[in-house]
Amino acid sequence: MDVNFLIIAWRGFSGNEGKPSEKGLYDDGNSAILWLKNLGLKESDIILYGESLGTGVATELAQNKNFAGLVLETPFTSMIEAAKNFYPYIPVGLLLRDKYKNDKKIKNINIPILVMHGEADQIVPFWMGKKIYEIANQPKYSYFTKYDDHMMEYDEKLVFKLKTFIKSLN
Repeated sequence: MDVNFLIIAWRGFSGNEGKPSEKGLYDDGNSAILWLKNLGLKESDIILYGESLGTGVATELAQNKNFAGLVLETPFTSMIEAAKNFYPYIPVGLLLRDKYKNDKKIKNINIPILVMHGEADQIVPFWMGKKIYEIANQPKYSYFTKYDDHMMEYDEKLVFKLKTFIKSLN
């Protein structure tokens, strides 16, 4: 796609030290942005991309900022609603420490957004991605597929949608 990218491995994941927490992952994301800025990039040069749990971090970082754009792949509305999907009879709202309230934060984002989600997702229900798209501010774009599961397939259609979104940011 002729773009440079930085992939972050969060604390506590993939053998990284530390314990994952909402605040800790936000700190990790902010550190990555600071690192890019120290290389001379401006916010308006950066497209944030979050997948699954990473959509919570990307949504947090994008609030009231001037990034070039935001891509959310398989986003959830909040960790509370996602947990209720698996544990409907447990008061997860009282038990969860990390809430990731994407549905509240998305309203504070005024940069172009691309929301991608597959209807066959068994981890984050499709309706959550659809809701995030519906409540997001304009300009917003979607890529919803019938058969993609939680890890969306990077086929020609998805890559075309990403390229189109990136071109629209120039």
